[in-house]
Amino acid sequence: MLTIKQIEENRDYVVERLAVKHFQAAQLVDQIIGQSVARRQCITRTEAIQAELNQNARSIGQLLKEGRKEEAEAAKQTTAALKAQLTSLSSELDALEMQLKHLVVQLPNLPHQSVPQGRAAADNVEVRSGGQLPVLDGTALPHWELAQRYDIIDFELGVKITGAGFPVYKGQGARLQRALIAFFLDEAVRAGYTEYMPPILVNEDSGFGTGQLPDKEGQMYHATADNFYLIPTAEVPVTNMYRDVILRSSDFPVRMTAYTPCFRREAGSYGKDVRGLNRLHQFDKVELVCLEHPDRSYATLDAMVEHVESLLVKLQLPYRILRLCGGDMSFTSALTYDFEVYSAAQNMWLEVSSVSNFESFQANRLKLRYREEGEKQTRLAHTLNGSALALPRIVAALLENNQGPEGIRIPEALRPYTGFDTIQ
Repeated sequence: MLTIKQIEENRDYVVERLAVKHFQAAQLVDQIIGQSVARRQCITRTEAIQAELNQNARSIGQLLKEGRKEEAEAAKQTTAALKAQLTSLSSELDALEMQLKHLVVQLPNLPHQSVPQGRAAADNVEVRSGGQLPVLDGTALPHWELAQRYDIIDFELGVKITGAGFPVYKGQGARLQRALIAFFLDEAVRAGYTEYMPPILVNEDSGFGTGQLPDKEGQMYHATADNFYLIPTAEVPVTNMYRDVILRSSDFPVRMTAYTPCFRREAGSYGKDVRGLNRLHQFDKVELVCLEHPDRSYATLDAMVEHVESLLVKLQLPYRILRLCGGDMSFTSALTYDFEVYSAAQNMWLEVSSVSNFESFQANRLKLRYREEGEKQTRLAHTLNGSALALPRIVAALLENNQGPEGIRIPEALRPYTGFDTIQ
């Protein structure tokens, strides 16, 4: 969430930067500024009446002390009228603050200056790529057929139990899932991240804190009886561990990692891009979350990108890194890098990670602040996160790219975790 100060002091800049995200902000920004002015005027009137009440209280005591009862009674009547005004102003201020918050949360985060112009994925900019594209013969199968051939993933059983988008992993498929989770977590811990195991249901405050609510409410599964939400990513509970927290500048960086199942309704998804593991309603993911000093958050973003890249190198998967254009960025992000791996049998690139810097946008919602050594004033921290990694499309690419006449080869980095070299 942008701060009122940001909006009021940089009105034209806010409008200009949000245009990069193709968000027409001028009218909304002006409404926010007008509402903020009205709020300050209400506060000024409230403070003036409170000061008058305090003065009256003192004068009533003095009048009574001097025996001037009639004047004291008149002053009491004035006090009653002032208290009624104060009650009315308090209600007015509550309404103004509620409306101001309603307006401000509609504004996306400002994109970083390095964000490319563009409207959609086709306008994203490739930063770099790595790995060799595999060459498969004409008998190569897509992963959903490989899963059936080797009896490692049962899509139909998932439909029977729950519905489409909830596959059942079995045998070597289940062990591959477990191996990838352990591998990703171990790599994160080696890189200095502290491992957590958070809840997978969160309350509204947590959803608001990281920006899923109200922006993505329709994409989240909602447990209505308790008003809890199933998490779309571990980013939500992990980042919210620091909601309403004041850190010291020496506490940075705070590095956290967590494995969780993730749940996304993905309403409206259809077509070839959702076949097999390409788009699921429930999937496993290891997430990285960093809290950082504003002066160092972009260096940390670069380090997170390098970490995710190292995972793909170790898995021997061909990949490319994209800097997202304004039109393809999320509501909350200031700068995002997407990672895609090549799926050989489908002849397409599959997104497997997004690594983003949110600057102070989430921190303002979370009330996550820090204090410099020796200072009383608090400032907003920066938050970052990234997938390291989401499993379904990694599994799809591993199965397709490594298939051969003797089975599916497991990359060397994973073999200590799987306990087997080949899926047969």
